Amino acid sequence: MQSIVILISGSGSNMQAIIRAAKAENWAKHYNACITSVISNRPGATGLAWAQSQGIATQIVDHKTFTERQEFDMTLREAIDAHKPSLVVLAGFMRILGADFVAHYAGRMLNIHPSLLPAFTGLHTHQRAIDAGCRFAGATVHRVTPVLDEGEILAQAVVPVLIGDNESTLAARVLTQEHLIYPAAIRALLK
Repeated sequence: MQSIVILISGSGSNMQAIIRAAKAENWAKHYNACITSVISNRPGATGLAWAQSQGIATQIVDHKTFTERQEFDMTLREAIDAHKPSLVVLAGFMRILGADFVAHYAGRMLNIHPSLLPAFTGLHTHQRAIDAGCRFAGATVHRVTPVLDEGEILAQAVVPVLIGDNESTLAARVLTQEHLIYPAAIRALLK
């Protein structure tokens, strides 16, 4: 059975979309895959309760309890490796991971970024797209590499930037597409 571990930091709306797709499409039967754990770096992440309500094991590795980033990375890696993952899926996981950590999961770690990469890596993507006068924005599923938001692009979705858009309205429109392309990209890899 292919194991999928999802990392979150908050409500995990992308995690929820992935879990819903996995159940609705019966990934266990069709792709011999299941989501074995959801891990958060924040104890108050509301997505943990939702994952538990779906019968998925959860765990917290609180980054604030570590004085060294390397210690956090190692503890998180041990928590993930306990599930022998085929894929590690970052779904709103708001921590930059060290090069050694990323190398350990080379080719097996995915992220979703709220821009049409390679444009607007990092934070505040929606406002930056509006400020730049972009007519289109979107989301990208990519493999994680040590260089932030520069891994192989696996899927993208495009939305128009509308007159009068602000950061919130554009973010909401992009998020609806994230919920579609992330499960689809994972499904394609599982095949």
